Amino acid sequence: MSAGGFNGHGVWAVYRFEMARALRTWLQSVVTPVITTSLYFIVFGAAIGSRMTEIGGVDYGAFIVPGLIMLSLFTQSIFNASFGIYFPKFTGTIYEILSAPISTLEIVIAYVGAAATKSVVLGLIILATATLFVPIQVVHPVWMIAFLLLIATTFSLFGFIIGIWAKSFEQLNFIPMLIVTPLTFLGGAFYSIDMLPEPWRTVTLFNPVVYLISGFRWSFYGTSDVGVAVSLVATLGFFFLCLGAVAWIFKTGYRLKS
Repeated sequence: MSAGGFNGHGVWAVYRFEMARALRTWLQSVVTPVITTSLYFIVFGAAIGSRMTEIGGVDYGAFIVPGLIMLSLFTQSIFNASFGIYFPKFTGTIYEILSAPISTLEIVIAYVGAAATKSVVLGLIILATATLFVPIQVVHPVWMIAFLLLIATTFSLFGFIIGIWAKSFEQLNFIPMLIVTPLTFLGGAFYSIDMLPEPWRTVTLFNPVVYLISGFRWSFYGTSDVGVAVSLVATLGFFFLCLGAVAWIFKTGYRLKS
């Protein structure tokens, strides 16, 4: 442990273990999402894009790139973080982690940091893959990276919460598959919500994913469905909500010691 009290060695050990697990399953972690992204471009970019040339002055094929990255980022961040903490619970090694000389904050940093790292790398790989299909410009690269890191960290925290809450592998996949993925498809990943008639456009604004995708798309093309400030506030709000939930879980020991 360092003089300042931060156990960097412990954090690095857990972080390295989680990253090594991803490398052992690189085919599932990297190749599969790339193939899936390519299929999205073939289906949406070619089939639909030939009938819908531009949205807000942006080529449709390029328009869907931020949505595709967000779709993978949401699901992979949740999966990586939830499985990372659920597996020690499943095998019983969670008690070794809780009794080790590493604080709850350091545990969260290690698990969430590893999950977010894997998700960001995957997002950048998908972005690189997309450039093979369509020309892409990033008007605000600093904001693009900022949104990418913030959203990956936020959903990794959310996945961490799901991993602690889940009592089975079925529950582990319930929220990502039946809630997050549908909200992403209905949140403007492949279309602008301005294309929707009322009252559906107003109803869509109650979907929190809309604000995340809109802010991220703004960093690419300078256009968004909602104000970028609103998107940033919504993302930060979800981040602090997840952070508060994690703090409560460790304070009460909810499903960690039972």
